[in-house]
Amino acid sequence: MDSGNRDDRLGEPQIVNGFRPHCAKAMNEANGEMEMRTISLDEELGTEKIEKKRLISEVSEHCELDLTYAQRRRPWYKHFARGAKEVLLGSKLCCLLPLVPISIVLANLKSGMGWVFLISLLGIAPLAERLGFVTEQLAFHTSSTVGGLLNATFGNATEMIISIFALRNGMIRVVQLSLLGSILSNMLLVLGCAFFMGGLAFPHKDQRFNKASAVVSSGLLLMAVLGLLFPAVLHSTHTELHDGKSELSLSRFTSCIMLMAYASYLFFQLKSHRKLYENEQETGDNESEAEESVMGFWEANGWLAILTVFISVLSEYLVDAIQGAADSWNIPVAFISVIILPIVGNAAEHASAIMFALKDKLDISLGVAIGSSTQISMFVIPFCVVMGWIMGKPMDLDFQLFETATLFITVLVVAFMLQEGTSNYFKGLMLLFCYLIVAASFFVHVDQPQHGNT
Repeated sequence: MDSGNRDDRLGEPQIVNGFRPHCAKAMNEANGEMEMRTISLDEELGTEKIEKKRLISEVSEHCELDLTYAQRRRPWYKHFARGAKEVLLGSKLCCLLPLVPISIVLANLKSGMGWVFLISLLGIAPLAERLGFVTEQLAFHTSSTVGGLLNATFGNATEMIISIFALRNGMIRVVQLSLLGSILSNMLLVLGCAFFMGGLAFPHKDQRFNKASAVVSSGLLLMAVLGLLFPAVLHSTHTELHDGKSELSLSRFTSCIMLMAYASYLFFQLKSHRKLYENEQETGDNESEAEESVMGFWEANGWLAILTVFISVLSEYLVDAIQGAADSWNIPVAFISVIILPIVGNAAEHASAIMFALKDKLDISLGVAIGSSTQISMFVIPFCVVMGWIMGKPMDLDFQLFETATLFITVLVVAFMLQEGTSNYFKGLMLLFCYLIVAASFFVHVDQPQHGNT
């Protein structure tokens, strides 16, 4: 009896975790199979999701192609109507477009020069903004390199047109002072407003931007100051080899060097060192993802020509009325050229720089402010010197010591602000205070015309 019980106990299998060994093994195998099935099911679901996304993307691409094809098949007058609506009503500044015919009428009626100047200046603001829009539309139909060159060429087309008309009338000081004012306005007023408003929108952090590209732009601005400094010092110290000729020859030689430097900068930015500007370009691309071309290549060229003609007409009225406006308002021509002209003429750029700073996209704000200053100093000013050379006008780089010193100090201040790669509202406030000091200085500054300028 005992031996039987003992044999039964010896022959009885051991129980593990409440299961007999063969049951536990079966359970483990079942669990493993279930896990494998679960993994396989997850993989299948993932594959289905990927396939679904691919199908959706293909359908959306086909829809976009169909939409593009439908747009191309659209009658030409509907295309033109859509483009005209975008050009004439696509911006809040377009409410100033009625001032364009009003300024033409007032100028032909020989009305008060103060009113002609003011209304022409306000009428140019929306035209300049729309010119930038049409340039962007034209860039949709070109490569990225050509698009960059278009933006570089037409980015400050308004300043170039005003300068050419002033040069034709022999108003060299107006050309110099207006271009200087554009640089000062972009570096102090526009950048200061962008830093200040961005800092108020994000008060608990410092906004960051591409430090490397800012350093390159600061170096170009310092090179521009170098080009303007030596003719001014040469004239002021009366150390010219040939009185009245060496200064002009030096200016023309330096202008050619500056134009080559700017061309090299475009190659550096658009080709050889594109990675340096990738963050800024990607941010701009993300902004324009939802945008599409609303006009064709030739339509954009047509609007570009129309806007350029109207800007040219108003620029001629503006230049002719500057002296009369200064006399009627009892304001120095230097103050009008350096302060008033750039503020109103670059209103669209000011607004866009502030808007991007409020969105914490400071690289684009910096591209608007510092990029425009670099373009004027390294391209527009030397271009005007070469154009004066062709037209037989003694346009040079002697902006006089007061103006050159103002530019030099401004570039130094902005370079120090950019060296850390960060911004906040206090930096913006300092730049705005600097601009107020510059404006007050030009209000009390008595300009000494050179070269027989009016």
